[in-house]
Amino acid sequence: MAGVEIGRVVELNRYPVKSMRGMHEDEVQLNWTGLAGDRQYAFVKSGDTTRVPWLTGRDFSELVLFQARYADPVKPRTSAVQVTAPDGAVFDIRSPELLRRVAGGAGCEGFLLQIGRGTFDSGPVSVIGTATLEQVSRAAGRPLEVARFRQNIVIEGARETEWLGGTLVFGDGDDAPRIHLNESINRCVMVTIDPLTAKRDPAVMRIVAERFDTKIGAYGAPVRTGVIKIGDPVRLIR
Repeated sequence: MAGVEIGRVVELNRYPVKSMRGMHEDEVQLNWTGLAGDRQYAFVKSGDTTRVPWLTGRDFSELVLFQARYADPVKPRTSAVQVTAPDGAVFDIRSPELLRRVAGGAGCEGFLLQIGRGTFDSGPVSVIGTATLEQVSRAAGRPLEVARFRQNIVIEGARETEWLGGTLVFGDGDDAPRIHLNESINRCVMVTIDPLTAKRDPAVMRIVAERFDTKIGAYGAPVRTGVIKIGDPVRLIR
């Protein structure tokens, strides 16, 4: 197969509900619209007519502590979704009480939206290299978790900025799934929220802005669908 091997897949993350904790997966189905079931649900602020009406951790930091899981991970489009709140209470995703907690925490009215293609701010798939995580952690003086940056695919090796404009091939064979990396991800205050405590640290945003030009991770678009697995070799094609 053409291309240069750049590493292996070491982590796969899928987020059933936008801004809630994700699910670590051993394998994921890459569709034309991104990873199957990724950001399929989102809470929306009533009356917000902007291009980003989503109710997220920017509005309610503790939202990152709510754990969402598919009852049937293989069929996310039709699967029930269970959400565990930080206090241990468990809700169906469509529970009125869950909506009250989320909207109440944000101090607004809201509603739940399901979109099969995903509620993405920009690109449908996000990728990061472990070198980036190591560099930003060194700059911060402490380990910064992948969950802080909410990336779908983590690849051991170089910074993902070195792969921009190229196509990543996952696994072996001519029919292996592929993602074209289009652009770096411009970061916002979401990176200041600790995924384990929901506490905010503005210093993280300053570091990302000053040392990394606000860019951590990269957005990609599917070129060929298929299954991506932990341990898959990854090749870069220019």
